[in-house]
Amino acid sequence: MSYIFSNKTIGNSETNETYGNVETYIKQQDTAFSLMKSLGIHAVKTGYVGKLIPEGEYHHGQFMVNHYNETVKKAAKYNIAINAHEPIKPTGLRRTYPNTISREGLRGQEFNVWDPKGGNPPEHLSIIAFTRMLAGPIDYTPGIFNIKLDNYREGKQVNTTIAHQLALYVVIYSPIQMVADLLEHYEANSKPLEFIKEVGVDWEKTVVLNGEVGDFVTIARNERKTGNWFLGSISDENSRKITIDFSFLEDKTTYLAKIYKDGKNAHWDKNPFDIEFETIEVTRHSKKTFQLASGGGLAISLIKKN
Repeated sequence: MSYIFSNKTIGNSETNETYGNVETYIKQQDTAFSLMKSLGIHAVKTGYVGKLIPEGEYHHGQFMVNHYNETVKKAAKYNIAINAHEPIKPTGLRRTYPNTISREGLRGQEFNVWDPKGGNPPEHLSIIAFTRMLAGPIDYTPGIFNIKLDNYREGKQVNTTIAHQLALYVVIYSPIQMVADLLEHYEANSKPLEFIKEVGVDWEKTVVLNGEVGDFVTIARNERKTGNWFLGSISDENSRKITIDFSFLEDKTTYLAKIYKDGKNAHWDKNPFDIEFETIEVTRHSKKTFQLASGGGLAISLIKKN
């Protein structure tokens, strides 16, 4: 099963979903990884949704702890990076095995579909940025444009605005990013898709501009190869004004700021699709104030001119 990834450093990626049948996956790993290497596929998302086989084992038990680690070791022999889902929390082993490029290990985006209590609340990721993200990269599967999911599960939705979804590509750090919605939803929203096409994944520098745990956070990251900056800001269930001080930018340089922001009537539940676009020039001496909607966000590409 394949997914489209936004990734400028690794290349093509593949998904291996075991549906909990871990023993069968172990037997097939050498064959699968060998085929991937021959096809130039250098990253795989491993998934273990469902009740595990063998029976009696659990996602965070010792059997799976060993399996996650052995999978990373085996993948390294084939020059393949692992992005694990349903995993144990990060423990620092990616320092030994740097092909552990990212992992889930939190209430991911999919909880918005099946959680009987209504999915992840708007404040969820403004907590995660200060907690789980400290342990290492997160594959949250951002970029959902079809916020209301009534056609699939009535009454379910993603509890953010579209601008918030764009901001997650910067706020939630991962060296490999997934473009997680259906193709037709991106075709219908070509303008916000431009940010996902442009945003980096390999960062030289990160600056946390403001934030409070569980309320809001604004992060800017400097792309390693281009020197361009990208900024993401997200809010909880409260709307708020934030002022961006662009003093983190390079001196004596003008940047083209492509701004993706909540519309005037945006709201995570009542009007999540309201988004506005603006392009201005900024320097490190610029300051600008933005209104974040309830459950809203802000995403900015800062591209060096000339």
